[in-house]
Amino acid sequence: MPGFKDIIGHKREIEHLEKAISTGKVSHAYIFSGEKGTGKLTLANAFAMALQCTGEGEKPCGTCHSCHQAASGNHPDIIHITHEKPNSIGVDDVRDQLVGDVQIRPYNGKYKIYIMPDAEKMTVQAQNAILKTIEEPPEYAVIILLTDNEQGFLDTIRSRCVLIQLKPVPDEQVKKYLMEHVEIPDYQADICAAFAQGNIGKAERLATSEDFNAIKASAMKLIRKAGTMSISDIIEYVKEVQDYKISIQDYLDILALWYRDMVYFKATKDVNGIIFQDELRTIRETVKLCSYEGVEEVMQAIETAKTRLAANVNFDLTMELLFLVIKENIHG
Repeated sequence: MPGFKDIIGHKREIEHLEKAISTGKVSHAYIFSGEKGTGKLTLANAFAMALQCTGEGEKPCGTCHSCHQAASGNHPDIIHITHEKPNSIGVDDVRDQLVGDVQIRPYNGKYKIYIMPDAEKMTVQAQNAILKTIEEPPEYAVIILLTDNEQGFLDTIRSRCVLIQLKPVPDEQVKKYLMEHVEIPDYQADICAAFAQGNIGKAERLATSEDFNAIKASAMKLIRKAGTMSISDIIEYVKEVQDYKISIQDYLDILALWYRDMVYFKATKDVNGIIFQDELRTIRETVKLCSYEGVEEVMQAIETAKTRLAANVNFDLTMELLFLVIKENIHG
């Protein structure tokens, strides 16, 4: 379990939590909000470790008995709330693991800390059950609700919690992390960082995903042959993309990033601002074949395809229309 110093990004949020610890002004209830993969659980675990740390100086020290217990997931006073139903945290889950348990004093820590992932899945009954504990908590209780949608909570819960909103991590930090920890080359780290849009968890998932590499290869195949595709070629490409139906947003995002690179290079001739550094030759060649207006039309068509697919419009028809727009605007 990493401490604060091991977390990538979220500097301001970490400083806020460190100040709360050093001044003794720790709230009894927090909401950590951010999309999946932003590091909410990592930050909550580091905060819990720091709160329970018995070492001297900077917390968590990482070396005291309490920190070792936290790092191994065996600290008796750091409780992670679980639930059996995948899409719902029921009133019994909350009563058994939190409301009832919080009455028992800490075993050996200063605090008793409850961390609830996916807290927006609490039913209204579960939220009402936890509300009294948040309103009148024992002095040692700290409740941390993790969510990607704080609007899913009752107003009465939101108003009684300190909101920690996790922001996207800068691309350069994401890229550095991927190169050092996942050990991928810089051009691949660039693409994954651009895709992840500041989400370190998503970046790591993409960097280690064989599916993502296959999707990228398929998209690049389409891009290289876009100008000379026949109608039968387009139908074949749609069949191939069917394999990635579950990841079609990633596929469309790759196309969007590619054409963004083309517009950028056409306007600036600056190779350093290109995300697809491993495809510079193809970019140079393709840029000669199309106008700004053509690329803009393609990028608009990609956004239209995303909207149609989100609305469950026929997959084959949506992709065929997109590929036709790409063919018409990339003249080969």
